[in-house]
Amino acid sequence: MRMKVKVLALAAAAAGAVSLLAGGFSLDIGRPSANPEAQAKHAVLVVRVSSCSHPEKTNIAATAEGVVNGKRRTIPLTLVLLSGTSTYALTRQWPSEGKWVVTLVAANSDYKWQPSAIVSVNAETADLAQVRRANRAPTGEEIDAALNSMALAARMP
Repeated sequence: MRMKVKVLALAAAAAGAVSLLAGGFSLDIGRPSANPEAQAKHAVLVVRVSSCSHPEKTNIAATAEGVVNGKRRTIPLTLVLLSGTSTYALTRQWPSEGKWVVTLVAANSDYKWQPSAIVSVNAETADLAQVRRANRAPTGEEIDAALNSMALAARMP
């Protein structure tokens, strides 16, 4: 009888682990060079959302957060849907002057978390080596820290 209980407990634990893994929801950031359609649109970066449950319910909010001439600016951004599902191009929609980061937040009512990213950008490229990720919308302090680290890096020889 004890063996039967242990086997049932193990089976229940395994089933729970599989259901956790099957519920994936993520935000992937990539280079436009890997996607000819994104290149043709002169994208700065490519965004892909992976969702196991109802991907059609997913929305992505994108903003450019920057400092120009000492003043903080926020610009809502528009993502361009690429061929295929859940892949978007982000073109430059912010001024070339100043320091900028792009924030991306994915939301889907089937999930309790919101995958997000803060990406440092300049006029034409994104710094994918320094992407900051979380499972919630970034805070103002996190955005400010990303902008401050860009300003510090620009001062270094």
